[in-house]
Amino acid sequence: MDRLGCARYVAQGGDVGAAVTDAMGRQGPEGLLGIHVNLLAGAIGLKDQLPAQSEQERTAHDALELFMMDGFGYFLEHSTRPQTIGYSLLDTAVGLAAWMLDHDTDSYHKVSRAFVDGEPVGKLTRDTIVDNITLYWLTGTGASSARWYWEFGRFQAAAQASGQAPPPVTVPVGFTTFPGEIWAAPRSWVEAVYPGVAYFNEADSGGHFAAWEEPELFSGEIRAAFRPLRES
Repeated sequence: MDRLGCARYVAQGGDVGAAVTDAMGRQGPEGLLGIHVNLLAGAIGLKDQLPAQSEQERTAHDALELFMMDGFGYFLEHSTRPQTIGYSLLDTAVGLAAWMLDHDTDSYHKVSRAFVDGEPVGKLTRDTIVDNITLYWLTGTGASSARWYWEFGRFQAAAQASGQAPPPVTVPVGFTTFPGEIWAAPRSWVEAVYPGVAYFNEADSGGHFAAWEEPELFSGEIRAAFRPLRES
């Protein structure tokens, strides 16, 4: 950011980006004013410690359990044998497309609506899905995208082995829960990971691909979360 000439900036992430943004918030680099995330990635490691009293909390628990039971295969492959799947993702565009389209509890449902039913979820259309696959194919990043999971897994294992708790987030945190997320985190879950969360909202639509599905709604959430930081 210094090289870009940005002395003050914010960070936002969902999916893998949520883990990256979380790490930035805990590192607290100079110039980072705040973060916003839309996936509670830390819930995987804390699922047995998160509240499950209310109906919303139980629904989130059920969704997380479903993901761990029925949608976690790609995660295990990436985090344990990234090169095995990685080279096949570089070998055939059809294989790359198949792996990306049907690998978790959310993707296939939404992709099939665009391709089979002709009823895309928001902006998640046939053309934008093919554009996304093409971006991976032309840049040859299938293997490196899988390897990130392996490297992150080793980082987490080392952190747990150290016996030290992760450092707290040192900047204001904003969080938006989208109803179609793989597990839609209730506020109690968010506060368990980010005590004193500065901004929280439950959106009316959108899911795991929130920025893709509902770009206007998503950008409005970012503006709302970071507006106090701009005014300070």
